[in-house]
Amino acid sequence: MPNNSDVITSKTQLVEFLETGSKPDRSSWRIGSEHEKFVFHRNDNAPLSYVGDDGRPGIQDLLKAFVARGWSPVIENDHLIAALKDGASVTLEPGGQFELSGAPLETIHETCNETSSHLLTAKEIGEELDIGFLGLGYHPTLRREDVPVMPKARYEIMRNYMPKVGTMGLDMMLRTCTVQVNLDFASEQDMVEKFRISLALQPLATALFASSPLREGRPNGMRSLRSHVWTDTDADRCGMLPFVFEDSMGFERWADHVLDVPMYFVRRNDKYIDASGQSFRAFMKGELPALPGELPTLEDWQDHMTTLFPEVRLKTFLEMRGADGGPTSALCALPAFWVGLLYDETAQADMLELIKNWSLDDMKSMRDNVPKMGLTTDIQGQSFQELAKTVLKIADLGLKNRQRLSTSGESEQGFLNSLWESAESGLTPADRILQDLNGKWGGDVNRIFAEYSY
Repeated sequence: MPNNSDVITSKTQLVEFLETGSKPDRSSWRIGSEHEKFVFHRNDNAPLSYVGDDGRPGIQDLLKAFVARGWSPVIENDHLIAALKDGASVTLEPGGQFELSGAPLETIHETCNETSSHLLTAKEIGEELDIGFLGLGYHPTLRREDVPVMPKARYEIMRNYMPKVGTMGLDMMLRTCTVQVNLDFASEQDMVEKFRISLALQPLATALFASSPLREGRPNGMRSLRSHVWTDTDADRCGMLPFVFEDSMGFERWADHVLDVPMYFVRRNDKYIDASGQSFRAFMKGELPALPGELPTLEDWQDHMTTLFPEVRLKTFLEMRGADGGPTSALCALPAFWVGLLYDETAQADMLELIKNWSLDDMKSMRDNVPKMGLTTDIQGQSFQELAKTVLKIADLGLKNRQRLSTSGESEQGFLNSLWESAESGLTPADRILQDLNGKWGGDVNRIFAEYSY
C-alpha cells in the first residue's frame, strides 16, 4: 500500500492506488457497515445542538459518553468530533446526525452483532442523557433553518458551496440519514461486474429501504425523500454514472471521473483550506489556486474521493449508498442483501444475466421514478415488487452458498426476512409509516419518535 504522504504527480499513481484494493483471496473479503440516525431530546423531540442548551446535553456529551466507555477521542479545533474503538468509529454528521462506521468484519452475523451492541450502548447513554435515536431517511418534522450546525470544518466549506450547485444539498447534509455497506472485490474485472450490478440494482434497494415519506410534519408525496434530495444536490458528484457500463470502465476510467469532479478542500496541519470548485488536475501540476506551487499527496486524493456522492462509490472497496436509514432489521438486512448478491460467484453471475438487457434509459427511469413510486416502480413492464422477489431469491441463494453460520448454527439468510415481507406485501417501510400516521396515530406525526426510535 502506498504511503499517504507520497506526492502525486501522475494519474498512474492514482490508478495504482485503486488497484491495491483488489483481493484475489476471497477469504480476505470483509463487510463494512455504516448507518446514521437522528438524535433528539425525548421530552420535546427537539434536535441536539453541539454543546447543548438550557441545561440539556448536546452531541458532544453523547460523544463524551462513548469516550467514557473506552472509545478514543478525535479532536478538531478543540472540538470532540468522533471516537474510535476496535476498527469502528462514531462520528457526527452536518446536522447532528450520529453515525456508526463499523469495523471490517467477515460475516453478517458479526456486522449485525456490532450494530446491535452499538445501539444498546446508545440506548444506555440515551437513558442517562434523556435522548433518543431515530432511524429514518429524512427528518420527519424539522425545518432546515431549525437544524443545529455542527462545528466540523469540512462541513462549513460544503454548506457554503452546496447552494451554488443545487437546491437540495443543504437538505442532504442536514436532514437525511442513510445505511450503507462497503464490500471488497477480487480484481479489476470483478470490481467492474460488482459496480455494474450494484449501480443497476441501487433503485431497487432504494425502494426496499424507503423510509422517508414525511417532511416538516406532513406527507411529502415521496416514499424516499432522501433519494429525491440527491437528484438536485450536485450534478458533478451524484447520478447514475453511465460510463460504468461502457467497455472502457476500469480503475483508470474511475480515476478520470474523480479527477473531473471539482474539489471541496485540502487539509494542511489539521486545517481545512477552501478549494471548492477547483481542479485536482491543476493541483497535480502545482497550479491549485488555494495552494499555488504545492503538489497533492495520496492523502489529498483519498480526501477528494470522499467528496463524490454517487449511488455506488469506488475507493479501494465499493460502497452501496442508495438506502434510507431505518430500523435495526434494515441495518442488518442491507449488508445481507448486497453480500448475498456479490459475495457468491453463482449469485453474481445470475445478477449479470438479469441486468444484461437493461438499457441506460431503463436504469435512468428506475432512478427517476423510485423516490416517489417505491415498489410500484417498473423495469421493462415488471414491477419492482416482482423484481424484488427474483433478486431476493438470488441473494438468498448467495447467502446459503456462503455457509457462514452463527455460533448457534443459523445461516445469514434470515437477515433478509424484513425485505421478503416488503416484497410479499408490496409495502415499503414508508408505506407502513403512512398507514400508522393515518391510522393508529390519528395524524399525530410526533408519535413516530416513540414508535420508530431504536
